[in-house]
Amino acid sequence: VAFDKNSSYKRGAALAPQKIREAFFCNSSNLWTENETNLGASGIFADAGDITPSQADLLLKTERSASQLYESGLKVVSLGGDHSVTFPLVKAAAQFHPELSILHFDAHPDLYDNFENNPHSHASPFARILESGLAKRLVQVGIRTINGHQREQAQRFGVEVLTMQNWQAVFNIQLDSPLYITFDMDCLDPAFAPGVSHREPGGLSTREALSIIQALKANVIGADVVEFNPKQDSLGVTEMVAAKVFKEIAAKMLE
Repeated sequence: VAFDKNSSYKRGAALAPQKIREAFFCNSSNLWTENETNLGASGIFADAGDITPSQADLLLKTERSASQLYESGLKVVSLGGDHSVTFPLVKAAAQFHPELSILHFDAHPDLYDNFENNPHSHASPFARILESGLAKRLVQVGIRTINGHQREQAQRFGVEVLTMQNWQAVFNIQLDSPLYITFDMDCLDPAFAPGVSHREPGGLSTREALSIIQALKANVIGADVVEFNPKQDSLGVTEMVAAKVFKEIAAKMLE
């Protein structure tokens, strides 16, 4: 989903999908995952291409595109894009997988009711998701910027917020319903992923994030990888990390 019009700070995340593809297929690595799944095997996944919605048609166009894939019986991974794309993606997933749980990796809770007079800001998708009843459970990990308003929102909606002080608690969580993973690249410490718009020190390492994904005992039916900003990634480090995250989420989906 090549879209970043709802970003509140630096733009550039719309350029991410193609950069992640290039990194994924780069000869620097190979297409095998850490559990030795060959993502290069014939028929294991298909690329549905990009959508480039305008701000006016983001919700409808993104939901419709994802719904067509779910309707075909597929699991769906989306490459973003800013985090506002998650609302329509989850809306599509929830149509076909009721009682959805969401595991949200992020430095920020993204629970603002109306950030900077934009209710569809990339800082607000989970307020929209939860008030719409699209998920029965939201677990957030990596959080290290929560403020008073968002803490109130978390309490209002019953969000399980695992701040960086308590991130290891995620290993004790039991997930008993279809799972959607939304992975904001700024959940990672900027030492590992500098190519983001909002660099927030004190985050997860790449290995810690991958370990959480790999330890999941859940049916992962959908996911997105968002908020990679190639304009902030001068050495090409973050695009390789984003491709790695995609690989390991795909491996978990295929288990």
